[in-house]
Amino acid sequence: MPKLQLLMTNEGETYQPLIEEGVTWETDRMGTPGKLTFKVLADGIVNFQEGNNVVFSVDDTMIFNGFVFTKKRDKNQIITVTAYDQLRYLKNKDTMVYRNKKASEVIQKLAADFVLQAGDIEDTGFVIPVRVEENTTLMDVIQTALHLTTQHSGNVYVLYDDIGKITLRNIESMKLNVVIGEGSAENFNYSSSIDKDTYNRIKLSQKNEEKGRTEIFIVEDKVKQNEWGLLQYYEEIDSDENGIVKVEALNKLHNQKRRSLSIQHAIGDIRVRGGSSVIIHLPKLGDISLQNYMLVDKVKHTFKDSQHVMDLTLRGGLIRG
Repeated sequence: MPKLQLLMTNEGETYQPLIEEGVTWETDRMGTPGKLTFKVLADGIVNFQEGNNVVFSVDDTMIFNGFVFTKKRDKNQIITVTAYDQLRYLKNKDTMVYRNKKASEVIQKLAADFVLQAGDIEDTGFVIPVRVEENTTLMDVIQTALHLTTQHSGNVYVLYDDIGKITLRNIESMKLNVVIGEGSAENFNYSSSIDKDTYNRIKLSQKNEEKGRTEIFIVEDKVKQNEWGLLQYYEEIDSDENGIVKVEALNKLHNQKRRSLSIQHAIGDIRVRGGSSVIIHLPKLGDISLQNYMLVDKVKHTFKDSQHVMDLTLRGGLIRG
């Protein structure tokens, strides 16, 4: 039975309200703040307002540090509360122009400009020549920078709030020794597809003004073309892009089936969050036997009735930034 502790702070006073009907904690791999939802009894003692700090711990391990954004009260004096972590403030809009910056540097600049606490921001390596972002959310600015990085390097990064600090990590460093199989989940749904974002020929064109011609970069997989038919990705790239590197990176990302898996009511583990990878053990599943890591796109943890379960949306094979 997990030990739950929820603390709320208002004007220097800290309260531990009586939780009604459990707590849910949700995280997403891309573009969404962590979300905590719970219900408390309006007992005349607990006093909190929008913007107040909320800290949630399980078995003395803090897993959420955020802020109250919504309160709803019913006739039974039960208040439903929605709190988000620091990434919620990346919904702010602005106009930004930057040159020769890495995605990691863009994140650090935005965190400083908007007074957000930054933690471990991994160096993303790829330098973006120039970007003009007009009337765009800060989250979209960051996700565009990360997407460009993935396209040119093949590396995928996850932005999340690590208990009050904005963090960026490569997904390769977020693998967990957590195994989920038929015996540890109530139900699952699996699908595989080549219908979206799967290509076995990558073709890039680039105008070379100095030579007065257009350069073509192609990588293709004849074996998979025989299996699936010809699926071509085409893009006209800028003159300052490295076509050789980009065509190889795009081939690595797209020349695979897309595998999706949703799991309902698996045994909960607080280490699992959007962006982490877990080991899936589902033998004789469709065209494959799943006994490998899959990436967690979304996870919803539910703590209720002395139980901790989680619903997961996972993917494997094709991972895009």
